[in-house]
Amino acid sequence: MTKREPHDVINALVAVILDALTMIAATLLATWMRFDSGWFAVPFGRDPQLYGKYWTVALVAAFANYVAMRTLKLYRRPQFGTFGEKIPRLARAIFIDGIVLLVVMAVVKNRYADYSSGVVFLLWPVGLLLTLIQRLIVFQLELRAARKAAPTSSVLVIGTDATAARLIRSFGRDPRLRLRVAGLLRVADSRIDDAFEPGQILGSESELETILPQLGRVTQIVIADGSRLTRGRLADIAAVCQRQMIRFDMVPDVFRMLTTAVEVQSFDGIPLLGMKHGPLDNPWNRAFKRLEDILGSLVGLLISAPIVFVFALLHKRESPGPAFYAQIRSGYGGRPFTIYKLRTMRIDAEAESGPVWATANDPRRTRVGAWMRSHNIDELPQFWNVLKGDMSLVGPRPERPVFVEQFRDDIVRYMWRHACRPGMTGWAQVNGFRGDTSIEERLRCDLFYIENWSLALDFKILLRTFFTLRNAY
Repeated sequence: MTKREPHDVINALVAVILDALTMIAATLLATWMRFDSGWFAVPFGRDPQLYGKYWTVALVAAFANYVAMRTLKLYRRPQFGTFGEKIPRLARAIFIDGIVLLVVMAVVKNRYADYSSGVVFLLWPVGLLLTLIQRLIVFQLELRAARKAAPTSSVLVIGTDATAARLIRSFGRDPRLRLRVAGLLRVADSRIDDAFEPGQILGSESELETILPQLGRVTQIVIADGSRLTRGRLADIAAVCQRQMIRFDMVPDVFRMLTTAVEVQSFDGIPLLGMKHGPLDNPWNRAFKRLEDILGSLVGLLISAPIVFVFALLHKRESPGPAFYAQIRSGYGGRPFTIYKLRTMRIDAEAESGPVWATANDPRRTRVGAWMRSHNIDELPQFWNVLKGDMSLVGPRPERPVFVEQFRDDIVRYMWRHACRPGMTGWAQVNGFRGDTSIEERLRCDLFYIENWSLALDFKILLRTFFTLRNAY
């Protein structure tokens, strides 16, 4: 959203230097661990020129690490998002670095010098640990500096709807953007979101040419609500920006309600705007996520088994009948599967009402069942669904087919939430969208997760699940 400022160039250069020093230190530390720590046998004796010899390896490691980091866009400044989101890419860069070193060692072995591959195997964990510590410190310092820095950009937003509100909230959440919102212009006949105060709205977009000189230096204009503007008017606004050297951006109307994951392709000079492929379209990412699910479900089944047994007995004492509840849900690709839960309601809970959402103080719940639902205990048997491959630890919550049929035609892109395995928990759930809450907001969270998946995001959601009980009824 912002141009690259001089301080961003300096921050990127500092990151390159610190990464190189970190990788050199990690290589020499791995060398010490292999030959001088006493932890490993040295059958052929210690080379008296050991550190001089492996200094060359350290330089190669630093250069390979720079190439990997640059390829994975880890030197891009300003850097946005959380530190946790960068961990998988940092780990990938260190892994690539080690592979390069092994190849180089194999090429030079017995020709120029004989190097120990054990140093590389130690370099992977040591290099990753030192890099994560160094990067976390730099990340926090950059964030702190950005909070104290004065804004370098001024943005005028055209639009006062929910999209404009989300855009401004996003601007305010990340101080590294170093921007301030100069104000908003209302598009004719559009509603004003409740998040805005009257003083923020400077007038109508038709008054742009009059209002703009009064705002001082505006560096960017963003059209958040372009659905009511004609193509001619959009061209006029773009021309105003061009004349005054102001950056011009707009939220594409076809995507603005549900997604920001778009990409532009060009065919013979004609730009095509389309939906970007998600991270889980990559087979390696799917394999890593499945491995995460298998390991997590095995641990979950082991830990939760006694808890499930105790609550099953307690609930049977209060409400005779089966302890477990099986229900058909829509899974990956919209295919049905059977989900397992601890029963929390009466046997005849839907005999009269049919399929309905659970609500606060739902009279169909038993006393033990209400407590289990409020603490997510009833979901524990789903570790078996995860192990079977019907579900994932993290993903969009699976809905009943009757609700899927109801929403698929009414809500744009609703079926995209089935582009990955459903989860025991998800981004929507940890943000409080569960039960009888907004379907649109829940879908927005689900699409955000699918479009921004990473192992770090999964771990973040799993941790937040333990502390998020809002709307758990």
